Amino acid sequence: MPAAPSDVNAAPADAIVSPTGLASKVIKAGDGAEKPGPADTVTVHYSGWTTDGKQFDSSVDRGKTISFALNQVIAGWTEGLQLMVVGETRRFWIPGNLAYGENPRSGAPKGMLVFDVELFGIEKAPEPPPVPEDVAAPPADAHTTASGLASKVLAAGNGSRHPKATDTVEVHYSGWTTDGKLFDSSVVRGETIEFPLNRVIPGWTEGVQLMVGGEKRRFWIPAKLAYGENPPPGAPAGMLVFDVELIDIL
Repeated sequence: MPAAPSDVNAAPADAIVSPTGLASKVIKAGDGAEKPGPADTVTVHYSGWTTDGKQFDSSVDRGKTISFALNQVIAGWTEGLQLMVVGETRRFWIPGNLAYGENPRSGAPKGMLVFDVELFGIEKAPEPPPVPEDVAAPPADAHTTASGLASKVLAAGNGSRHPKATDTVEVHYSGWTTDGKLFDSSVVRGETIEFPLNRVIPGWTEGVQLMVGGEKRRFWIPAKLAYGENPPPGAPAGMLVFDVELIDIL
């Protein structure tokens, strides 16, 4: 078990502090030059302590490195790992608001956390798809259904079967708001997604049923068929634009 750092209770005077309050200090210099981006996958060894010196997690103890996408971890890790190069070991003092908070979920540590992290590798995320030129509104050649869902075939499929609302489908997709902001993409994550068509937003339930296997289609989904104009936290508001490729009907 790695010993708790002597400065575990607070960041030392020579630590670098970012505008967010994240403090860090290089323990061992790296031998690389490239730093990971916010969506890249990294491979690391790490140990974590609370400020009273209690170790709560350690890949070193488990004897196995861990890999994860930087956009799928606590905010302090997302920010902090982007400062590092391969071969580097860095100590982080992560304030509660960039970790699990002062009232964390069951089993998670609260308050400021201290991590020693060694960066072994970086796997670059796929490049995000380009923003559609017609993202602001459906073009004249789009087909619009009675519900207000507009769509346009981008690439013809190679199947003849259409999924039913009760089917599970496998797709690749990217989604933008009408100002061109990419808010979600399985393409960027590098893996397709499977889901039952009756468990998603109405625009997807209706729209994907229009498709056949292998087809790629662009959808302009009005707010009432998406998350609305006042969506739940984290969901985009208003009309949404999706490029969807139907990989398979399961």
